[in-house]
Amino acid sequence: MPPLLLRGARLPDGTVRDVLLDSDSGLVGRVAAPGLLPVGPAELDLTGHLLLPAPAEPHAHLDKALTWDLAGELPGDLPSAIVAWRAHAEGITEEDVLERARRAVDEMRANGVTAVRTHVDILTGEDPLRGLRALLRLRKEMRGRVRLQIAVLHVDAPEELLHRALSLGADLLGDCPHLSADPAAAIERTLRIAAEHHVGVDLHADETLDPGAQDLRLLAAAVRERGFALGVTASHCVSLGSVDPQEAARTAKEVAAAGIGVVTLPLTNLYLQGRDHPSATPRGLTAVRPLLDAGVRLAAGGDNIRDPFNPVGRGDPLETASLMVTAGHLTPDEALHAVTAGARAVLGLPEAGPYEGAVADLLAVRADSVSEVLGASCPPRLVFAGGRLVSRTSVVREVF
Repeated sequence: MPPLLLRGARLPDGTVRDVLLDSDSGLVGRVAAPGLLPVGPAELDLTGHLLLPAPAEPHAHLDKALTWDLAGELPGDLPSAIVAWRAHAEGITEEDVLERARRAVDEMRANGVTAVRTHVDILTGEDPLRGLRALLRLRKEMRGRVRLQIAVLHVDAPEELLHRALSLGADLLGDCPHLSADPAAAIERTLRIAAEHHVGVDLHADETLDPGAQDLRLLAAAVRERGFALGVTASHCVSLGSVDPQEAARTAKEVAAAGIGVVTLPLTNLYLQGRDHPSATPRGLTAVRPLLDAGVRLAAGGDNIRDPFNPVGRGDPLETASLMVTAGHLTPDEALHAVTAGARAVLGLPEAGPYEGAVADLLAVRADSVSEVLGASCPPRLVFAGGRLVSRTSVVREVF
């Protein structure tokens, strides 16, 4: 495809620029003041649009997506959601997972997402890896449009099954140490098996308001002791938001020293956590400010899309960023960073954005500022992946 010239786009710093995308390299070739770049065979007028780095979704569950109405009305707490999902999952097939996951990724892509890390459960029954096989098929199908990373999620699964899953082509190994009888042993086993397969690790860590939960600190200590260099992520880390500021700061420094990325998931954790606190209800978020102050790579994700763990969610990182402003008390720029550059950093992906030499994964939104993007939702969007237009959403609004 010929290079694509985006004319008159407003960049995050407020300047208006023409941006040349090189579809051969997948990078941004040139950025210049309006009118300085030569007319090309392919152009788009982005006057009135804010051109941003494309968001990445650092934590999804595509195998569970869009099953809320199928699983039935639920109480809304984490243990009930786990029970309901396991009961429903007994009957799901590989084709069912593929179809729902495809629909969910298409929603994300239309909202601007060009990279997704999804967890996939090891299921019950005679074919426990049917969900993984479905997502491996989807990963191949989405190549060139959405980069898909797959993390195998388990709790105390047999090692033979984990080796099989990673041998099939999963990108990372996950776990839920706080649900194990021995969290420290679970973490050590996960790191060991991941190292054997040369893959990264992404744990569901401390998804509880219990201030005594220790997954994150145990993980940081284990990573420092092992010298694990394949990429480690801790998702949720809810309990860190329940400890005193001094302890949160100490733990954040340990996490930073271990090079662990943290993913906070406001939409689902605000829904699931805190139901047993009818007054002064805790936020159900990790300690985002101490983590940022310590230099931890922080990402924010959407987690569940209308499944037993959360009946809402539209696969929109701008919704996630808005929640990080209102519930996490980040600035709009910090919140946008958490779903764009921060998310890509946690996923181990190179920088993207409207900058020369950056990956040409971009989101154009009809808006004048970041605060407008996050505050007004702004559904009309153009999405670019590798320098190519991969999605366009237009809205017709009539007010009488």
